[in-house]
Amino acid sequence: MRRAIFPGSFDPLTLGHYDIIKRGVEFFDEIVVAIGINAEKKYMFSLEDRKRFIEEAFANEPKVVVKTYTGMTIDFCKEIKAKFILRGLRNPADFEFEKAIAHTNRKLSKIETVFLLTAASTSFISSSIVRDVIRHDGDYKMLVPNSVRVK
Repeated sequence: MRRAIFPGSFDPLTLGHYDIIKRGVEFFDEIVVAIGINAEKKYMFSLEDRKRFIEEAFANEPKVVVKTYTGMTIDFCKEIKAKFILRGLRNPADFEFEKAIAHTNRKLSKIETVFLLTAASTSFISSSIVRDVIRHDGDYKMLVPNSVRVK
């Protein structure tokens, strides 16, 4: 089975994330959307909400599974027998950052990183931008899947 993980905090899931996952299912038998848990980080959305946003967004896609993890991503890959890490690239800065992580992961394990370019229509979207729009009571709905709703 070609299993990939798509790791992130997904605080919240954006249309950019959605696009990468939706396109990624064409290449893999299963994509595990892996929500990393970092006790040091302050999140806008609870872990339960972030998980629900993703599960609802992909409710009709059996190849997408949502799990949480702590620790190093490559250790989680080994634990669930994922041979690939899926990552989206929005811009050259993303590439440089992700390339360094991919080289490190490859040096520490046999896990390959697969990059997909984000769609031009979503390349400007980041979770931090969405959070900022939400904090300022802006219309965030055009930046996220319908499953993402502020209470």
